[in-house]
Amino acid sequence: TMKHFCQPGTTLIWIYHYAGQDIVIYESIDSFGAVMWPAALALCSFLENHREKVNLQGKKVLELGAGTGLVTIVASLLGASVTATDLPEVLSNLRANVMRNTRGRCRQMPQVAALSWSYNLESTHPSSAHQYDYVLAADVVYHHDFLDELLATMKHFCKPGTAVIWANKVRLESDLTFTENFKKAFHTSLLYEDEDMKIFQGTCRVRDRKEK
Repeated sequence: TMKHFCQPGTTLIWIYHYAGQDIVIYESIDSFGAVMWPAALALCSFLENHREKVNLQGKKVLELGAGTGLVTIVASLLGASVTATDLPEVLSNLRANVMRNTRGRCRQMPQVAALSWSYNLESTHPSSAHQYDYVLAADVVYHHDFLDELLATMKHFCKPGTAVIWANKVRLESDLTFTENFKKAFHTSLLYEDEDMKIFQGTCRVRDRKEK
């Protein structure tokens, strides 16, 4: 990983190498969403090096809290059809990073869309209109007050046949609380662990399938 400063105090440029490609990421240091988080790097490495566990080739993928877009870019380079989502205020930088690193490199160009975590997604994102193979989320549990809405959003997009893959570095008590709630909400397995970095996979519980 290489770090280069550009416009000190405003923008950083990071250069990563995944899936045989150099990936150039611009990030603002002014907002949470545009900062590169360690779980995103761990998830990218996992997806690249464990394709026998998570094969993204030809799969339909949704990323929640895509931030700077690195996970979406890597998933796209690995053959997935990805929709990257985040809050409206970070979409401009997200879209620019995604386009810069996937144009001409991917069979399926990723899409970028606004999505605010919510209990009331059925009206704006009806579940009947979406079927994803994977829902990806990295470092989405940090200091904010929308953890319940995040879990509700994960559950909304998780159907039979969908796997939610969530990467997180444990920092705060809220990380532990969310982990427990994630395990209650989904049938959960631990895909990867390295000290305080964990990658979980969650699928629908049987009773959820019956309800649907």
